[in-house]
Amino acid sequence: MLIKITLVYLLVINVVTFLVYGIDKWKAKKSRWRIPEATLLLLATVGGSIGGWIGMKVWHHKTLHKKFKYGIPAILLVQVVLAIFIHIKCT
Repeated sequence: MLIKITLVYLLVINVVTFLVYGIDKWKAKKSRWRIPEATLLLLATVGGSIGGWIGMKVWHHKTLHKKFKYGIPAILLVQVVLAIFIHIKCT
């Protein structure tokens, strides 16, 4: 049951993160109020790193900012290592 809840959470947070990156890109093009970079990074940190990474690629957004270019893949790597560690400890 916990695995199912975790997978649903990860799906939702990644879709939300992907969409938020797209919304921020749209706002950038329209010179509107932007979503803070801290919010974009926080969404990736709480499980949306795949959505953030895909959003960067699809929307061509934040690809030149070092904290995103290197930070999002680093967050993803840490999350994968943590998931593997938890999986090994729980089985």
